[in-house]
Amino acid sequence: MSRRSFHRASEADRRRDLIAATLDCIAESGLENATVREIAARAGVTQGLIRHYFVSKDQMLHAAYRDLMAGLIGGVMDAAEGVHPTARGRLRAFIVANLSTPVADAKRLSLWAAFISRVRVDPVFAQIHLESYTAFRSVLEDLVTDVLKEAEREPDPATCRELAIAINGLIDGLWLEGTLAGELFADTPLSDIAIRTVEALLGGVALDANISPPIRKT
Repeated sequence: MSRRSFHRASEADRRRDLIAATLDCIAESGLENATVREIAARAGVTQGLIRHYFVSKDQMLHAAYRDLMAGLIGGVMDAAEGVHPTARGRLRAFIVANLSTPVADAKRLSLWAAFISRVRVDPVFAQIHLESYTAFRSVLEDLVTDVLKEAEREPDPATCRELAIAINGLIDGLWLEGTLAGELFADTPLSDIAIRTVEALLGGVALDANISPPIRKT
């Protein structure tokens, strides 16, 4: 086990360092074995310093789960909001980001598996999960709405919501398959499968990043 370099930093930086050490320990040893002692050793600090930032282990785990989910959502949102001139390109980039590293990797799978077991038994974990899911689906709804507008189709809110739910389920399933057994899909990238499936869900709208939006008459 390597120790994290714990430099002199601001309160916020130190808290982030402790959360990072917590996530490292959970990924390697599981939730129950990620003790305060182990986390302190990984961070290179005393257990007393950890208690200065977190009043309990549960509070530290809640912060770690929130940080994990915020990082996952932030990464794919950055891809969707990148330098893509079309809504199709932004949705395509969003899908690819979800099914590629660093979002789809073994460490994040281990962390997700460790935390998800707490969602049904801990109200704070459940609330973090709900907030994360709602934020993710909201981004998808906006992307789907923009794609349908760009394709000159009427983006009915109820339909966009249902499409976002379906696409989210598709991404979740392929993400799980890819992180568990990625070597099985070397010849057929899961992102390609996802894009073709989403195109079908959208009624044949092609998610080609190079397709220009239609020129609207004034």
